[in-house]
Amino acid sequence: MTQDLLSLPAPAKINLFLHITGRRADGYHQLQTLFQLLDYGDQLDFRRRDDATITLSPAHPAIAEKNNLVYRAAKVLQQQAQRQNPEHHYGADIHLTKRLPLGGGLGGGSSDAATTLIGLNQLWQLGFSHKQLATIGLKLGADVPIFIHGRTAWAEGIGEILSPVDMAECWYLVLAPDVEVSTATIFSHQQLTRDARAITIRAFLEQGGRNACQPIAEKLYPEVKTARKWLEQYANVRMTGTGACIFASFEDEAQARQVLVDVPQRWQAFVARGVNHSPAYPSGSL
Repeated sequence: MTQDLLSLPAPAKINLFLHITGRRADGYHQLQTLFQLLDYGDQLDFRRRDDATITLSPAHPAIAEKNNLVYRAAKVLQQQAQRQNPEHHYGADIHLTKRLPLGGGLGGGSSDAATTLIGLNQLWQLGFSHKQLATIGLKLGADVPIFIHGRTAWAEGIGEILSPVDMAECWYLVLAPDVEVSTATIFSHQQLTRDARAITIRAFLEQGGRNACQPIAEKLYPEVKTARKWLEQYANVRMTGTGACIFASFEDEAQARQVLVDVPQRWQAFVARGVNHSPAYPSGSL
């Protein structure tokens, strides 16, 4: 039975820590991190077309369609599909409901791309495996495979070597300072620590870790430091990814929502639960 309509979430992630252990000859950084998936994020709606046209709405004022990761993901999957079946037309109308901030370190663009690959693989009945989709996704961005595999995971390499981890499903308050951080600027900064000693999962769980990018982000974007100091009134705080978003964990939803009420209006914030399995996949399908 063919399916013409499909709606899927594109969940956010936070980095519970982020260590940089080296830099490859091609400029990519070797890292260790723990990606924690959240039950909050963007939403994508897909409608099958009878022709080979791909549309994306609404248009983003700051990103040309050809550069949008959703559109790029759809086009690269379309190319793969047409290689398999040249006689068939693969088209879709895609609508993106954006909730996650740009430049926030929540993986929004990568998650949108991953959900696009997952959704169109299903809508077009292509039958690509998670491994095949992750290989396609890695060409779009280093973080895309984590969302394809759909598990909270320990990551190494440039973020593509993944080991699933089951974490306690805490509640998080995520706060977005009103700045868009440039990942390239953070990773190219001369003062970025790039020689952290590799640690084990057990060592992190016992001793914790830090975010190597946080001091640089706070230096270049003072609003990140201001937000971090505000949230530290209530709990321990860490930045996710290269920023700008920061987060704190709470034992239950009520505690997190009590703090959410106090967040100054100039900042976006939300409460979400950490999950070990991506909501982009139906329960039990991973």
